[in-house]
Formats: sequence, structure tokens, C-alpha cells
Amino acid sequence: MMEKLSRIIIKLKWIIVASVLALTIFFGYQTQFLTINSDILSSLPDDDPIASLYKEIGTQFGGNDMGMIVLESDNVFKTEILQHIKQITDSVRYTDGVSTVTSLTNILDIKSSEWGLEIGKLVDEYNLPDKQSQLDSLKNYVFSKEMYKGAIVSEDGTATVVMFTLLPDADKQAVAKEIKSKVENLNLPETLYFGGLPMMMNDINELIIADIVWLLPIVFVIIALILLLSFKSFRGVLLPLLTAGIAVIWTIGIMVVTGYELTIISNIIPVVLLALGSAYTIHVLNSINQRKEKDRKQALKKALTYIIVPVILAAVTTAIGFVSFVFGAYLTMIKDFGIFTAVGTLIALLLSIFFVPALISAFSMYRKKIETDQPEKENILTHKILQPLVTLLFKHPKYLLTAWGILLLLSIGGMFFIKTSVNMADYFKKDNPTRVSEDVMQKKFGGSLPVFVVFEGDMQSPDVLKMMIKTEHFMKEDPNIDMTQSVADLVEQMNDAMGEGKMIPDDKAKIAQLWFLLDGQDVMTQLVSEDLDKGIIQSRFASVDSKNIDEFTSKMNKFIQENKSENIKIELTGMPSVYVKLNDSLIQSQYSSLIIAIIMVLLIVGLMLRSISKGVYATIPIIATILILFGFMGITGIPLDIATVLVGSIALGIGIDYSIHIITGFNFHLKETGDAEKAIEKTILSSGNAVIINVLSVAAGFLVLIFSQIVPLQNFGILVAISMFGSGIGALTLLPIILILANRKRKIVANNH
Repeated sequence: MMEKLSRIIIKLKWIIVASVLALTIFFGYQTQFLTINSDILSSLPDDDPIASLYKEIGTQFGGNDMGMIVLESDNVFKTEILQHIKQITDSVRYTDGVSTVTSLTNILDIKSSEWGLEIGKLVDEYNLPDKQSQLDSLKNYVFSKEMYKGAIVSEDGTATVVMFTLLPDADKQAVAKEIKSKVENLNLPETLYFGGLPMMMNDINELIIADIVWLLPIVFVIIALILLLSFKSFRGVLLPLLTAGIAVIWTIGIMVVTGYELTIISNIIPVVLLALGSAYTIHVLNSINQRKEKDRKQALKKALTYIIVPVILAAVTTAIGFVSFVFGAYLTMIKDFGIFTAVGTLIALLLSIFFVPALISAFSMYRKKIETDQPEKENILTHKILQPLVTLLFKHPKYLLTAWGILLLLSIGGMFFIKTSVNMADYFKKDNPTRVSEDVMQKKFGGSLPVFVVFEGDMQSPDVLKMMIKTEHFMKEDPNIDMTQSVADLVEQMNDAMGEGKMIPDDKAKIAQLWFLLDGQDVMTQLVSEDLDKGIIQSRFASVDSKNIDEFTSKMNKFIQENKSENIKIELTGMPSVYVKLNDSLIQSQYSSLIIAIIMVLLIVGLMLRSISKGVYATIPIIATILILFGFMGITGIPLDIATVLVGSIALGIGIDYSIHIITGFNFHLKETGDAEKAIEKTILSSGNAVIINVLSVAAGFLVLIFSQIVPLQNFGILVAISMFGSGIGALTLLPIILILANRKRKIVANNH
């Protein structure tokens, strides 16, 4: 069957080449329409209650994307500082896509007056205080109010924050970029910090573009150098890179045509495919180079007949590793990454077994005659590495197996120290302005992670408002909650200003009277729904430590369970809740994707080799590699995050390729020689070259990610590179050791009988 396919490929070579060229032009044209979406919130699943509620808040309460601009000075209570705050406030306010803006110069203030109750602004933004006595009075008043101190002005008086929310349908990255540009163009002398999710997403967006622009050429050059050193021919460099490049163009083109965007995860697809896409062509070229037939066509047919099955098997198992993300991932961006990387892998497969042989045949890139009587040039990899390795394997298999066992035990111990991380600030390097801004937000204003407690019931009911106050008091018991805001707070303050005490009135009619005075205030749209059947408590969570977040959400969920009633429905959402969900999903998706991938790979390899035992043998090295990988993460402190969670299944999907080539080569040579040990030796010497070249090129391609500006991608690159080295060494040592010892055991059993 494979021989027939080989003949068809050679016969239809020009049609194949022309078809690939046409599709490449089409998909290449589509790539210009690719858009980037770095918003992690848009990737939350619609069927998750917490995520759904979080999105619902954005729709009902004027947006849930909160941004912050901090102005830092020696003392914010100066006329020129207030003027600058007003400038920032106006710049943000008059930006399309902004829902609300709150700052020191426009925040709502409730106080008693000679006429009873006065509801207005803290300061008159059109007549800012300009006398020292006025400024001192403002400072004393701000620090006497819980709703201002530490919330709008830092407790030391050296910083103030301008907070804003974006409309649900706003282009978040574009709006954040415009706000940052407008504020920076004010050229204010004070130090400014930009934070919150919209700002972080915009900065990540810029980092993604920067990574793609300069990392891809580096990957290309490095792989080219490795191929040149390995094959020492123009063809050996051109064809692997050509197939990889075409695979990238087709995949990105398909993403555009199907309406998908590039995300913080899928932006590594080009790097993955450049490293991977060349791998299958390397094996095809290696097989062709080993043919000694004088007739070009015959040599090409034989090479393809031998290599097609292991290459298909390698690509399918790799695709399974990627597809496994679909079944376990919480974020849709991870599922999309799995789908399109699998698509790209299969494209690279088709190109390597159809396009490359067709191109070689069409342009006579393979010698018409091979001088078989010429002495063979010494292959450095074969003579300097592989032959000594074969000697070592047959001489000391048990010692080598023991060394692997010790390494695995150490790795298993390290696995218990693996940590998880879902903090978006950790995506940036420590000296990155965004990371610095988030640190300032946390220190001065209790962080930028929005927390929402949603109440469903009659918002003018004393019982509902009292429960909101009770909930706020409970929240403030957590050291990471500094400030809370709700309509219940406003009602309490109004009642206090009226001389009735800081409490919720028991009379609904009295509440309705107070409520009337609040009508038309901008803040009301942020706190209650139009029909007054829903209200929220807004807050910010200071810590990004997963333990603190877990404790807070657990306590809050318990409190909600104990205090809900028929008339009052209470739900918790916000970024801490999303982070908890993400954190749990990291571990769950790691387990589920790996288990699915291992089972599928085992079955496919076993069926294609017609031997479950050989399928098991083939998977042992990669399982060992994954254990080493997780042990390394635990020992070095590299956390499990939305990027590194991909590594296990990717390591399995790619790393199994090397074992497949060894086990299929062993099968082939065993049928040829009838001697298991000779078959092992011939397999290592023939397939070992391609395995080593593959490991070096793929690992080098991923190692380039250490130059990424996004920290999880740096870790991702390191871990995948380690897994490539581990799986390559496993395929060339651990797998042959198992085959050698299994064969010797069979011989002993046979002799005893």
C-alpha cells in the first residue's frame, strides 16, 4: 500500500507542487487580516456559573473591566496636583468605550448641611481649592471618611487613583491604548502608573506582537544552522524550513478564515510549528539519504515506503497530544490552541510525505545516480555518538536502567513541590512597567483585582440592604479587602447625614425617600440594576497569592450559604473567584489531558504496530520524561500556569515521535535480520541520526522562547526543550535497554524450555 502511494506521489508531482503553491498564496493573503486578542476574560467559558455571572455584571452594571491610573507625588493635596488629576479624569472620561470614571475631583460625597442633606461632589472640579486652608480642610475630611482613605487617596497621602470601567462591548485593548497615550501626552511631572486588567491586556498585546516580530526569524535562523551542520546540503536546510513555513502560513490562514484570533497562548503556534513542522521532513530526508539504489525514482519510492508509516504515526500522536487540551481545558484559548496546533501538525505531515517527495522528484533534487562504489563519508553522529552508545547499551543495560530509576525517583520527589500561578502580573518581568504598576496598586490601594458580590432581591428592602452591610463587614475581616462600595453604604451615609445614625432605616418608605435623592447619580448605574432587582458590592482584593485567594473565596462561599434566603439570593464572582477556578482547572486539565493523550497514544501505537506490548515499550520513555519534567518544575520553582500547563501533553505528543521511529525501525530490521540485537543496533545507527537532529532543531526552536517578554512563555520554552532532550535520550537509551533486556529474558526462558 505504501509503495503504491509512493508511486502516485511521484506520478502526480507537478499537480501536488502547483496545489501547494496555490493554497500557500491564498492562505498567505489571509494572514494580513489576523487580529490579536489578549483578553483572558473573553476566554472564560460561557457555561461556567462564575464566568457567566462575571460577564453578566459587565452587561448590567456598566462594565466589569476596571482600569486604574495612579498619580504619585510627595503630597496629593496641592492645587496643581488636583488640576492634574482633573486633566487625567477628563482625558479618560471623554474616551469612547469608557463607562464610568471615578477620581478625587469627581467622586460623590454625602454630608449634612444647614439645609439637611447635601449630595454632590467631594470637590468642585470647576473651582478647585487653591488656598492652603481649603487644601488642609479637604485632606482632613478625606482622611476622616472610610470610603476615601486608602480607596481614592493612599493612607500616606502620597498617591491618588483614577479608576475607570469599560463598556462591555468596547475594544478593550484599543481603549486602554488610547487612554494610556492621552494621559502620557499630558506630560505631567508626577509619576504615573497604569494598572488593572484592561491596561495589562493592552501591554500583553504589545508584547505578543514584539515576540512574533523578532522571535520567529531567530527560530528560523537557528533551525537553519542546525540543519546545515547536520545535512551539510542546501536541500537539507531548504526543505524542512519550507514545509514548516508553509505549515505556519496555512494554519494562520485557516485561523483567519474561520474567524479565530491570536491569543496569549496561540501566539506561540508559529514557533511550535516552525520547530515541529521541520521534524517530519527531516525524517523523510534522512530516509532518502540512506538509500543506495542507483535509480532515483526507485530510491525515492523505497525511502517513502519505509518512512511514511512512522512519520504518519508520529504526526498523529503529536496531534492527539494537542487535541487532548480540548477535553480538559477551562479557558477556550487553550482549547483553540490545541485544535489549531493539531491542524498545523497534520498540515506539516501532509507536506512532508506529499509535497517534499513531489518537489524532489519534480526538480531532480535527488541524484539520478549514486556512486555506490565510492567510499562512504564518515558520519560524525554515527561514528562519534551512536556507535559508542550501542556498545554501552549492550554492555551495561542494567546499570543504565538503574541510573534511569534513580533519576525518576528524584523527579517524583520534586513533583510534590509544584506550585500553581494564575496571577496575570506574573506574566511580566519584575522590571516591566506593568509589573511595577501592579506592585504599586497593591501597596497603595489594595491591588487591582475586582471582587463582586451580587444580590438579587428588592434593592429598597431594609432586609436586603442590611444583608449587604453585613456582607461588607464580613468581607473587611479579610486583611486583603480594604474597601467595599454598595448602594447600602450610600443609604447608611445619607441616613447618618440626616442625623438618624449610620444605619439602614427599618422603614422601606424612608429608604425610598433617601433613594429619590440618589436618582441621576452616575454611581447608581454601577451599583444597582435599572429595575432595582439586583445590586452589587464592589471591592478590590490586595493579594495575588493563591492560598490567600482560596481562603477568601472559601470563607465567602460559606458565608453566602449560611445567609441566603428565599428573598435574597447572594453570589460571589470577580477575578479572585475566576483565579480559583483557573487554579483548579490547571491541575484538572493537566491530569485529564495527559491521561487522554497517554491512552490514545498507547492504543494508536499498539494498533499500528500490531503489538500492545511494543506500544507500552514506546510510551515508557516519554512517561519517564514527563515525570522528570514535573520534577524539574517542582525543584526549580517553575509554576503550573496557563502556558506551562500545556507542556505535559505537548511533551507526550512530540516526544513520542522519537520512540515511534525507534520501535518501527526495530520492527523493520527484526523482520529483515531475524535477530533482535542486530535489529536494535541497526535501528539506532540508521534512525539515531534523524532523532538527534530532530531533538536539536525542535529544542533549539523552543529555547528561543527564553527571549520572550512574557514570563510563562519563557518557562514554556525551557520546559519543552528539556522534554525534547529527555524524550530523545529516552528513545535512544531507555527504549533500547527495555528491548535488550526483554529479548535476553525471552532467550533465557526459551533455553530453560
